Amino acid sequence: MLTRLVQFALAQRLFVLLAGLLLMGAGWLAFQNLPIDAFPDVASTQVKVIMKAPGMTPEEIESRIALPIEVEMLGIPKQRMLRSVSKYGIVDVSIDFDDGTDIYWARQQVSERLAGITGDLPEGISGGMAPITTPLGEMFQFTIEGEGYSLEERRSLLDWVIRPALRSVVGVADVNALGGKVRSYEVLPDPVKLAAVGISTAQVKAAVMANNRNDGAGRLAEGDEVLLVRTEGNIRNQDDLRAIVVKSDKGMVIRLGDVAQIREGSVTRYGVVTKDGQGEAVEGIVLGLAGANAQKVVQGVTQKLEDLKPTLPKGIEIKVFYNRADLVEKAVGTVSKALLEATVFVLVLLGAFLGNLRAAITVAMVLPMSALATFILMRTTGMSANLMSLGGLAIALGMLVDAAVVVVENVVQHLGHDKTAEKLPRLHVVFRAVREVAAPVSAGMLIIIVVFLPLLTLQGLEGKFFVPVAMTIVFALVSSLVLSLTVIPVLASYLLKKVSHEDPWLPRHMLRLYEPTLAFALKRQKVVFAVAGAMLVIAAGVYMLVGKTFMPTMDEGDSIVGIGKLPSVILEETAARDLKIHQALMKNIPEITGVVARAGSDEIGLDPMGLNQTDSFLVLKPRESWGVESKEALLDKIRAVLNEMPGVVYSFTQPIEMRVSEMIIGVRGDVAIKVFGPDLTTLNDLASQIVTLVKEIPGNQDVYTVENDGVQYLRVVVDRMAAGRYGLSVEDVQDALRVQIEGQRAGTVVDGGRRIPILLRGPDSVRVSPADFAALRIATADGRSVPLESLAKLERESGPVKIERELGSRYSVVMTNVTGRDLVGFVDEARAKVAQTIKLPTGYRVAWGGQFENQQRAAARLALVVPMSLGFIFIILFSTFGSVRQALLVLSNIPFAMVGGIVALWATGEYLSVPASVGFIALLGIAVLNGVVLVSYFNQLHAEGLSLLECVTQGARRRLRPVMMTAAITAFGLIPLLFASGPGSEIQRPLAIVVIGGLITATALTLILLPILYLRFAHPKVTTPTAALEVKHV
Repeated sequence: MLTRLVQFALAQRLFVLLAGLLLMGAGWLAFQNLPIDAFPDVASTQVKVIMKAPGMTPEEIESRIALPIEVEMLGIPKQRMLRSVSKYGIVDVSIDFDDGTDIYWARQQVSERLAGITGDLPEGISGGMAPITTPLGEMFQFTIEGEGYSLEERRSLLDWVIRPALRSVVGVADVNALGGKVRSYEVLPDPVKLAAVGISTAQVKAAVMANNRNDGAGRLAEGDEVLLVRTEGNIRNQDDLRAIVVKSDKGMVIRLGDVAQIREGSVTRYGVVTKDGQGEAVEGIVLGLAGANAQKVVQGVTQKLEDLKPTLPKGIEIKVFYNRADLVEKAVGTVSKALLEATVFVLVLLGAFLGNLRAAITVAMVLPMSALATFILMRTTGMSANLMSLGGLAIALGMLVDAAVVVVENVVQHLGHDKTAEKLPRLHVVFRAVREVAAPVSAGMLIIIVVFLPLLTLQGLEGKFFVPVAMTIVFALVSSLVLSLTVIPVLASYLLKKVSHEDPWLPRHMLRLYEPTLAFALKRQKVVFAVAGAMLVIAAGVYMLVGKTFMPTMDEGDSIVGIGKLPSVILEETAARDLKIHQALMKNIPEITGVVARAGSDEIGLDPMGLNQTDSFLVLKPRESWGVESKEALLDKIRAVLNEMPGVVYSFTQPIEMRVSEMIIGVRGDVAIKVFGPDLTTLNDLASQIVTLVKEIPGNQDVYTVENDGVQYLRVVVDRMAAGRYGLSVEDVQDALRVQIEGQRAGTVVDGGRRIPILLRGPDSVRVSPADFAALRIATADGRSVPLESLAKLERESGPVKIERELGSRYSVVMTNVTGRDLVGFVDEARAKVAQTIKLPTGYRVAWGGQFENQQRAAARLALVVPMSLGFIFIILFSTFGSVRQALLVLSNIPFAMVGGIVALWATGEYLSVPASVGFIALLGIAVLNGVVLVSYFNQLHAEGLSLLECVTQGARRRLRPVMMTAAITAFGLIPLLFASGPGSEIQRPLAIVVIGGLITATALTLILLPILYLRFAHPKVTTPTAALEVKHV
């Protein structure tokens, strides 16, 4: 079949060239339309249900909202994880589904279940499913600045002008609003006046709601025409509110303005944004749809904001502090630069090895054509161009030319050295040369492709990162193989006319060094075996010293400091503390040019933090103007400043890393130690003990658990008998109290496109004084006024900030990052210490998660699939050579390839991570490919009747150039990744180190050890009286 393919290509040369040009055009078009992002979309299929219950405590929310929703959701098919976080006034339930589950199907399932229990949930709650977005969804963040504009005005501008405009941009799921104050109309009833006229707050609310409506009454006929009757009665301003009649008795009219104060105010705030140590701010976050092209979304948003500028009030500025397009540009730029540098290296090496510019150009043509064919396949399969998929192309770059190198090198050899070549047509010589190597080249490429297939089975976070790498490599290699057997022979037949009969300088000198080395090895075989064995032993010892981790931390360029304060802190105090922290950071660290900090919950509720938790986004100077050498040094300076702040715990993260960790594992950090159990106090005690222990283990960094007790609760225990005596139910008392503090919605004022809530509220003094609250009087239905103390007992106690649940169990979590040592070693030591020191009560258990959990899953998966891929390789080798001995002979090269990779990891101080494992997988294929090239040529010479010794010496000399070329080109193709800097280079560096180190030992042993092994074991020996070395081929 391969022979026919080559024959067809050379017979239809013009057609093949036109097809090649068409491929390049289609590839360029596909590249232009590829979605571009910094990272692959690592999100699993997740549906969030966010419910807001103003005024409710975490325990109330857990029992009345979270539990019923959890019970309802537990039976949904394909569900993998169910988590919930109950905080003051809000609950966030996350339902994770198996990878590959359709998001719209998942949302439909959740929606149906949610609709089924809505009637059982408390009245007055709002919310539902969150927008369809992912951890990578926060693409664009900005603040609204304007001197002389209040927080209400800026927030109103964001909610009713900027947000609707940005939501119209293609790819935007929603715009989240944080900070500022949401304007409202406040109705503050006077309890004394209400009591005097015998009106309750419930009647006031009913009156407001009944007097706020426009409606249609129908149509009136007027001759031949019609009149549409419209009744108007909606509230437009404060005067309309004051004019509402709340009671009419015997001609006496009592208006709302007579018994209540009407004023402009704001709804209760659950979060606050502070900026640059100067004051509060209003922040907007653009959320991209799942799978949206980040670059195009950001372009669309930027353009829309430019269009909006002329319509904004004078003096209003939109200041952007986070733009994903910058990260995309840097990440894709890192890989693109590496690709260009690698291409230059490859071209130089091709010229040096082939010594023929035309031959080098012929081989080099496979690079752009394979890349463009890969883009077509990526576009077809819906992949995006990102750090990992383009990184796959950079990794494959050296391997892409392997097939073309062997094909063109053999054509050059035939044209230059074959005596019959001058008598035959050049086309026939090219055909013979390509046919000779078609089978081994195809087998070798197929082996490399098979080697990468196990990566397609990776799951979870590592699967999302490395499946695109494997896919791109497989696409590129398949394209390269097809082109090497079709377009490249055609180009060779046109371009390679005159070929020098003398080898170029580089291969000549290499051969001069190699011949005596091979001769020595063949004479001193035991010495070679001893050295090879010693290398294996050393590598095994070094392997024990190499640490293991999940994935190197990727530097996104931006930093976030998570700050925790006392749980009982109020919103105003949180803002004041955050501003002091900003001022200290900006004063002491010149690299920080700005800080945007958000505490508490956002508008949508995607990130429901407590008021004691703050995420501070650091706006940094460009890297080149830093006064410190690295980001780690900068973080150390920040730590030094924060350590001076009393009552503050902190941790460091990055925008995407933070969201990915929260989505995949529910927490942030390298290691998450989760303690499961029923009682919150016990969970908090156990978490505190674990924090103390983990801080004693070398390598710990930023160990903390969020303080989850210490929130002060004022319990109002209603006496049913006493309340009933006054005609009040428990609900009446609760509603009356909610009106006094939180406020109760009594309708909406529509002002053009803006909607302003009407709130019934108590006087300001009640909200800031527990004594005034205790002295409250509650109006009964018949107009009497009853002291709260005669209806209920008031008790103070402390309680939780939040209640977290996973698969139906409460849990507390301790988070830590690991520095200066490997992740697995750290966890093993911590696990042993915790098990030895802490005795868990019955019903409690500890689970170890975070990046460690991912590492364990990835290691288990690779341990299963790598042996399977080795089995596949053996089958391919056996079908190529038809001999078990020779298949095993080629496979024997693999351990020696590993030697170099392991030693290189140890020497550079890198850990064995998922990228390094991918490097070892790539190494398997390259090592086997070189073995195939060598052994297939030995077999060819043996079939021509040469003795085994001649086969080995002649074959090794003849195949030195292609073996060295493939190894050198692959290694040099990865050197740019080795020295790259920028987002994502941390992930690709371990991979490049492993492949380059492994290639050194694998190539050396392929050229020295493999000939010896072939001589000894490739064919069963037959003892005959004539010659001991005569063999019969099986």
